[in-house]
Amino acid sequence: MKKKEKKAGKRMNKRQLANLIMDYFHSHAGEVISLKYLFEQLRLTTHPLKMLCMDIISELLLDDHITQVDKNKYRLNTHGVEMVGRFQRKSNGKNSFIPEEGGEPIFVAERNSAHAMNNDKVRITFYAKRRGKEAEGEVVEIIERAQDRFVGTLEVEKSYAFLVTEHRTLANDIFIPRDKLKGGKTGDKAIVQVIEWPDKAKNPIGQVVDILGRSGENSAEMHAILAEYGLPYSYPNSVERAAERFSLELQPADFEGREDFRRVTTFTIDPKDAKDFDDALSVRKLENGLWEVGVHIADVSHYVQEGSLIDKEAEKRATSIYLVDRTIPMLPERLCNLICSLRPDEEKLAYSVIFCLNDKAEVKSSHIAQTVICSNRRFTYEEAQQIIETRKGDYAVELLKLNELAAELRRKRFDAGAINFDRYEVKFEIDAQGKPVSVYFKTAKEANKLVEEFMLLANRTVAEFVGRVPKGKKAKVFPYRIHDLPDPEKLDNLSEFIARFGYKIRTSGTKSDVSKSINHLLDSIHGKKEENLIETVSIRAMQKAHYSVHNIGHYGLAFDYYTHFTSPIRRYPDLLVHRLLTRYLQGGRSVSEVKYEELCKHASDMEQLASNAERASIKYKQVEFMSERLGQVCDGVISGVTEWGLYVELNENKCEGMIPIRDLDDDYYEFDEKNYCLRGRRKRRIYRLGDAITVQVARANLEKKQLDFALVEH
Repeated sequence: MKKKEKKAGKRMNKRQLANLIMDYFHSHAGEVISLKYLFEQLRLTTHPLKMLCMDIISELLLDDHITQVDKNKYRLNTHGVEMVGRFQRKSNGKNSFIPEEGGEPIFVAERNSAHAMNNDKVRITFYAKRRGKEAEGEVVEIIERAQDRFVGTLEVEKSYAFLVTEHRTLANDIFIPRDKLKGGKTGDKAIVQVIEWPDKAKNPIGQVVDILGRSGENSAEMHAILAEYGLPYSYPNSVERAAERFSLELQPADFEGREDFRRVTTFTIDPKDAKDFDDALSVRKLENGLWEVGVHIADVSHYVQEGSLIDKEAEKRATSIYLVDRTIPMLPERLCNLICSLRPDEEKLAYSVIFCLNDKAEVKSSHIAQTVICSNRRFTYEEAQQIIETRKGDYAVELLKLNELAAELRRKRFDAGAINFDRYEVKFEIDAQGKPVSVYFKTAKEANKLVEEFMLLANRTVAEFVGRVPKGKKAKVFPYRIHDLPDPEKLDNLSEFIARFGYKIRTSGTKSDVSKSINHLLDSIHGKKEENLIETVSIRAMQKAHYSVHNIGHYGLAFDYYTHFTSPIRRYPDLLVHRLLTRYLQGGRSVSEVKYEELCKHASDMEQLASNAERASIKYKQVEFMSERLGQVCDGVISGVTEWGLYVELNENKCEGMIPIRDLDDDYYEFDEKNYCLRGRRKRRIYRLGDAITVQVARANLEKKQLDFALVEH
C-alpha cells in the first residue's frame, strides 16, 4: 500500500504550504496535476487554504517552477539546464552544487537532493532563478559516490541502533538494523557504511564495518580521526607478510654498480623519537682543498618494486601520517624502521647526491649515484645542537664544517628571494594512556637547519638534472614539487591588514622584490607580540605547494627546479623520483605524462588529508588538555574572525578555542570580512584579528573537538 502524502494542516502558513506543494510536484515529476486533485491530496478543505494554494500556484508559474498544461492543470517544469558537478551537503539543509565547469554555487534544497552525500558527483537540473531568491537546482542523478563510510558513536536499542555522528555534513543519524551491528554496544566508536537511503526515509540505513573501541579511549579516538578522513589505521597482513620476505643481510649482488662510502665519516641527525632514518650526511676534505659532502637517502626503490603488493599499498597511502602520539607509516615497519632505515653500524643501500664544495659553499661539481654506506653515529637534533654550541663532542669537526657550509647556503637562498617562514610547532607531552600532560614549543635550531639545507640542495640538484635540458630539447616527465606566486588579491589584503600595525610590503614588482619585502616584514615582526598573527596571515596569502609534472618552479624556496628526493620511506613521490632517476640515468625513454600527473595529484590530495588528520589530532589533544582547566581565566589573542564568532589563541599554550557570536550579547555584531573584524551595530565596539583579549574556558566538547571560551570583561 502506497504511503500517504503528508497533508496540510488548518493553521499552515504560506511558506509551509509552498514547501508542501513543491514537494508534491517533485514527488510526482512528469505527472499532470489538476488544482482540484491537489486540493484533495493535500486536504485543503477550507476556503482560505484553497485561496492560499492558488496564490502559491500563480507564483510558481511566474517563477517557472511549474508549467500550465491546460486550464487549472499543471506539471513540474523540468526543462532547466542540466549540469554536472560536486554536491556539498550541510547539516542545516543549505546544500549546494559546485559546477564542474566552474561558476557560482547553486542552492539545492533538501527535498531536491535525492539523498546525495557530501562531495558526490551529481547531475542536476538548474531551474530559472526565482525573483528575489537564489538560483536553485535539483539532483536528478548521482553519478559517483564520494563517501559512504562515517565515524560516530553507537546508540543501541533493543531491536535497532543508530550511529550518532558529529559529521557536519550529515543532518541525520544513521539507522542500523540489529543484525548489522557486528557486536557493537552503546558508547562504542564505530565505522558505519551507508548501504541504502530509501526515497521516503529520513535516515540513511547502514551497517557496522569496524568497531574502533570505546568512545573517549585514546586509540579509539585517534583511529576515529584517521577513519573520518578516509585514512588507514592498520596495515594489511598480506603486505606485512610480503615485507617479512626481505633479508636483513646484504648480498654480493646488492653491491654491484654502487659507489662505496662505507669508510667515509657518515651520520644521521633526526628527532629523538624517530625510528625511520631515511637520510644521512657524509663529509670529508679532499686533497684539492674542497669538501665532499654526500647526501645519502635510503634506497627504497631497490626493495619496493613497481607494481608489487607493497608498492600498491604505498601508492594508495602516498604518505606516512604523523598524529600527536603515533606514526602511521607508508611502508610496513620491517622496511621503514629496519631494512631501509640508515641505522648506525649497519651496511645500507642508498641513493646519493655527492657534492664538492669550497669554503664559500659554492658547488664546484656534483653527481648522482647509487651507493652503499655505513653510518658511524646516530645524532638526535638536541645532541647535534649541543656540539654546534659547545664545539665539542663526537665528530665535532665534521658537524661544525657542515653547519658552516649550510649557513652559507641558507644565506644565498634568502638573498635569491626565498621566504623565511621560521615557525614553531606546538607539541604535547603524552603519558602512557595517551593523555596530554603538558605543552611545549618546538623551534628549528641550527642542527635542524643544517639538515634542511643539504636536503634542499639535493632535491634541487636532482630536479635540475632531469629538468634543465639544452635549448630545443624537451625535458623528460618527472614529478616536481611546485609552488606558485601568491594570490594578488590575498597579497593586497595582507598589505591592508599589516598597515594597522604600521608595517608595509610590496604587492607588485618582480618575484624577488615581493619575496624580499615579505622577508623584511618577517624580520621586522620578530619577537613582537603580533609576530605569530602576522606570520599566520602571511602564510594564508601564499599558495599551497603541490606535486606536478608541469614545472613552474618553487616560489617560496626561490628555486626554478625542485622535487622531493630525500624521504622515500615516508613519501611516495620520492620513491617515484628514485625510480625515474634510475631509468633516465640508464638512458631510458620518458614515461607517460598523464599517468604521472595523476600520481602527483593523488599524492598532493593524500598529503592534504594527512595534514588535516594531524591538525584534528592536535585539536583533540588541545580540547582534552583544556577540559581539565574549565573556569580558568587566560590571556590570548584573536586568531580568527568569522560570521559565527571569534577564534582565540591562548598565549600560554597556544590552544585555540572560540567565543560563539551568540555569547557576545551586549550588541548585534556584524562580520566585516575585509577588515578581519566583528563590529557592534549600536555601540560600534570592534573585535579585530590580533587584538589582545581575556577569556575564561567555558566548554570542552571532545566529540566535536570544540573548545568554547567566554569573554572576560576588564
